[in-house]
Amino acid sequence: MKDADSTGRHGEVLIGIMNRKADFEILQEELWYRIPVKSRPRAWPPDWLAIYHTSVFGADRYTVQYYGRVRRIERALRRDIFPAETPNLKSDREYYQIHLHQLERLRIPIVSAKPRRNPFIATTWCKFMEAGGINDLFDESPLEDQLWGELKARQIPAERQWEVEAGGKRYYLDFALLCREGKVDVETDGDTWHKSRTRQDNERNNAVTSAGWHVLRFNTQQIREAAGTYCISQIETTIRTLGGLQEETLAPRLFYELPEGPAQQLALFEEGPSYDLD
Repeated sequence: MKDADSTGRHGEVLIGIMNRKADFEILQEELWYRIPVKSRPRAWPPDWLAIYHTSVFGADRYTVQYYGRVRRIERALRRDIFPAETPNLKSDREYYQIHLHQLERLRIPIVSAKPRRNPFIATTWCKFMEAGGINDLFDESPLEDQLWGELKARQIPAERQWEVEAGGKRYYLDFALLCREGKVDVETDGDTWHKSRTRQDNERNNAVTSAGWHVLRFNTQQIREAAGTYCISQIETTIRTLGGLQEETLAPRLFYELPEGPAQQLALFEEGPSYDLD
């Protein structure tokens, strides 16, 4: 793979969703990808573009395999991008047209264990190159990364930045855990960000709780000083209370405290997701 002359800037790599084979053919043949201007991600512009394949791509679904360095980005109307298209309600829609130097393929795909609905993921080149799964790409905060490391070390399959709709709004949960008898939302509350957001956090908690989620919130001190003890213990206790993790298996996975450390009841079979959210 090519080296990147990057320094770890958030958003230097943009993971874009691809849900139509015709659009992927355009990317392969003409080396461009489009994003509606109104849907532009906060981290902008990217130096690199990578593509997440949805369910329409068969064996390649739910993976990130293709990427390329951005050559230029232009703003254009749909009717100019697709001059042969019959005029319609979208003809005046404005897009960012992202042109690539070339399209490359990862030697090992970045796989998502469950279908994702995140339209874009902004990450760094380092995380992109080192990611073993889609959840390794997220670059939201150091606190979230630290807790993610503890969850991975214990093979607790949380989903990061998981989209839910609650109270008529759309929220992204820091970590989502799907259990047999409920769902867990784990939030990492950085002191600087949340000290002035008490009302918003309360409204969010109420909406998510009303939608059936059990909310666990950990502050900066708890994560920095006791992520592997207090935080993980609370998470594992909640998983146990809710009947174990709901995986695509014949048995739930439960967590137990033994004298030599935490143990888990392993699932009998590991299978991919059997449903489609696309």
